[in-house]
Amino acid sequence: MANTIRAFTGPSLHEVAMPIGGIGTGTISIGGRGQLTDVEIYNRPWKGNAPRNTFFALWVKSRGKPAVTRLLEREYLPPFTDRGGGGFDNGRAAGAPRMREAVFRGAYPFATLELSDPDVPLQVELEVFNPFIPLNADDSSIPCAVFVWRFTNPTRQPIEASLLSAFCNPVNRLKLGRDGWDAEVHGYDPGGSMNEARTGDALSGIYMSNPSIEPASEFFGSAALAFVGATAGLSHTLQTHWYQGGWWDGLQMLWNDFSADGRIEPVMEPFSAAAGRFLECSLCAPFTLKPGESRAFTLVLTWHFPNLRNYWNPGEGEGVSNAMLRTWSGARWRDAWDVAEYVAGNFERLERETRLWRNTLFASTLPAAVLDAASSQASILRTTTVLRLADGRVHAFEGCHAGGGCCPMNCTHVWNYEQALAFLFPALERTMRLTDFTHNTDADGKMSFRTLLPLSSGRFWNFVAAADGQMGTVLKAYREWQLSGDDDFLRAIWPGVKRAVEYAWSEANPHAWDRDKDGVMEGRQHNTYDIEYFGPNTMMGALYLGALRAAAQMAAYLGEPDKAAEYQSLYESGRRNIEQWLWNGEYYQQKIEVSPLLLVPADLQSPHDPFPKYQYGKGCLSDQLLGQWLSHVVGLGYVLDPKRVRKAMRSIFKYNWRTAMRSVPNMQRVYALNDEAGLAICTWPKGGRPELPTVYGDEAWTGIEYQVAAGLIYEGEVDAGLRIVEGVRARHDGIRRNPWNEFECGNHYARAMSSWSLVLALSGYQYSAPAQSMSFAPRVNAANFRCVWTAGSGWGAYQQRVTPSGASATVRVDYGTLTLRELNLGGLKLGKKASLPSGATARRERSGVKVMFDPPLILQAGEGVTLKL
Repeated sequence: MANTIRAFTGPSLHEVAMPIGGIGTGTISIGGRGQLTDVEIYNRPWKGNAPRNTFFALWVKSRGKPAVTRLLEREYLPPFTDRGGGGFDNGRAAGAPRMREAVFRGAYPFATLELSDPDVPLQVELEVFNPFIPLNADDSSIPCAVFVWRFTNPTRQPIEASLLSAFCNPVNRLKLGRDGWDAEVHGYDPGGSMNEARTGDALSGIYMSNPSIEPASEFFGSAALAFVGATAGLSHTLQTHWYQGGWWDGLQMLWNDFSADGRIEPVMEPFSAAAGRFLECSLCAPFTLKPGESRAFTLVLTWHFPNLRNYWNPGEGEGVSNAMLRTWSGARWRDAWDVAEYVAGNFERLERETRLWRNTLFASTLPAAVLDAASSQASILRTTTVLRLADGRVHAFEGCHAGGGCCPMNCTHVWNYEQALAFLFPALERTMRLTDFTHNTDADGKMSFRTLLPLSSGRFWNFVAAADGQMGTVLKAYREWQLSGDDDFLRAIWPGVKRAVEYAWSEANPHAWDRDKDGVMEGRQHNTYDIEYFGPNTMMGALYLGALRAAAQMAAYLGEPDKAAEYQSLYESGRRNIEQWLWNGEYYQQKIEVSPLLLVPADLQSPHDPFPKYQYGKGCLSDQLLGQWLSHVVGLGYVLDPKRVRKAMRSIFKYNWRTAMRSVPNMQRVYALNDEAGLAICTWPKGGRPELPTVYGDEAWTGIEYQVAAGLIYEGEVDAGLRIVEGVRARHDGIRRNPWNEFECGNHYARAMSSWSLVLALSGYQYSAPAQSMSFAPRVNAANFRCVWTAGSGWGAYQQRVTPSGASATVRVDYGTLTLRELNLGGLKLGKKASLPSGATARRERSGVKVMFDPPLILQAGEGVTLKL
């Protein structure tokens, strides 16, 4: 597993910051040097918020040598200036001695930090994580960060040591600027915060609150820092507050006290901060290590901010603007100490199941860059991009700006690309479909592609429908049904699904997407590039074909054969027309035309071109087969001619992939530059670039790059797909960018979660709960393959081995359950001496082997089935 985990050290630590927190709870990031940064626990983003006087420190005393005190962070990396033109402010303890070097390894949700210093005779390691257990959404939504410090004595002499944790009470009012999705946070308005020493079962620490803040306020909340488990029973000392002097007296007194003998003076009484003052606290645990001995200390930091104000829709009026919402974690727990007690009481299970997931994922034989991309961007689920409200539903921004969520809320066309939530926490993804089809789809079938909160307001976002978002959401509805097999869910959304599909040709659709009902979108098509395409194109067209196929299958399952036949006939008509109209011999292009039913607004009229602005025409669009990629992901197979799809994918790589972006003139936003590799969104290899081409066309978006990479892999172009993935991750190397933050219009951008489709494409994984069918067809390392799989009821690992004497395949369940009627094994052959479990039969298929189980095979956690073929 170690060979598949990236390591960062020296200058590459500079940009590293892994977010740690639960789904919808906000996060605190662990930086590459070991520092805590980006404290975003207030139900809004706050990039750059470094907590005041918050750190871990170590005191060490070897026999016959002077004591050494170090902050448990690597030394600062340049530059050594701040925006004000001065040095470091006194709230960072920047001048305190630190460890000389660090090695940071991230295998999300675990971060491991190894710290070293020539004057510190101990081996020092920190492991940080938050419970992350796919399918267990509730235990993956805990507002906490767990810190496990491990110290080892490699010498031949006993060593005295002490661990100190210092933390500043974070419960203060915030200084806010303007509201809106580009909201600003200017800092804290401190005062009134209160610290109390508390103990509980396997728990000992400090509870932090602020009684001066009203319970209904968005700033109301609490935090806790505590030793947990066996650590809580060890000898330790608490300080509820530091010395209350002027200047930096408190920090100086703490340093003097701790560095003298590795102890701190106990201060146990509750204490409240005066107006305008911050309130720091400390925990200290002295210990002795014999030669060769190791000891671990576990601390948990929890937070609880139950109130979320809708600051992102300032112009939507009463009932929406400034509406106060309740978070899921706010409804689940009373306060941060309640959270800490839950973590302490369930710690062994939470850690074990989280570690089991990490080990199952990273034990894979998938390429390291793929595991890195898929795991790192799954962290987006736990950033302030994602909200989880008291009713359990998930809502989400597209990404996060420095002080506010970007582009609210549940944007259907951006979330078309996301696959991590759908495959890791499918129950939460289904809540998004419920919002899409039972709330946001009106009686005519128009789907609002953004959501106004609270849903109880009954308000809809007043904007045009998004053609790609609406059709993609139908495909996602099919995906959710296939993963869950939940017929009640399908029946609940089905009326909305039908209206959404039929809106394409409805008279109520003013943009006449498919008014002539020929299976091709030709009208005005708003899309994820924030523009309108006019005329047939496969970006919208393939999504439409996929939606029709998906709707036909759902209709047939629900006993509506007439609807199924209507949708299937329309799909077949559309496919014929698209192949005839848009294929140019190398790829699919756009046929720019404006329906006589439409009037092009003045602001969309091109200065000189005889067609509207922002079209791509003869261009090679990287997203031209977005709908084909999504159809593969959800299990529908090809919606366009397979041979042409393969050739078009090759053309996208040939024309749009650049090994160095310095040759691409880009007057737009820049996400890849100089010597960096990147995939341009559109190029014009056959000429015909409009004077004002498709917006964002010269940019490189990681979400599209992963989508194209997976599309190439689905078509057997594995090397090309992996080159793209490796190029993207090389741009996020810790020097140039943060490996756990792929941004687009905002940080932690949801589109990047298309990276999970790489796992699906390389393993050839498909799952259908209604059919109780699972399929694998590895496209890499097929002779010795191992990969994680996730389904609606369980997850585990698939492994296959191929030798000259035969092949074997094993499906193992690590969590939950799995019921199988059939298992399809692509690329394998059935031999005469096949060995199958009782009740199983097998037959040769064109693509491999089909194994059938009668009665169905039911596997529980810890069980598996091995087939010798």
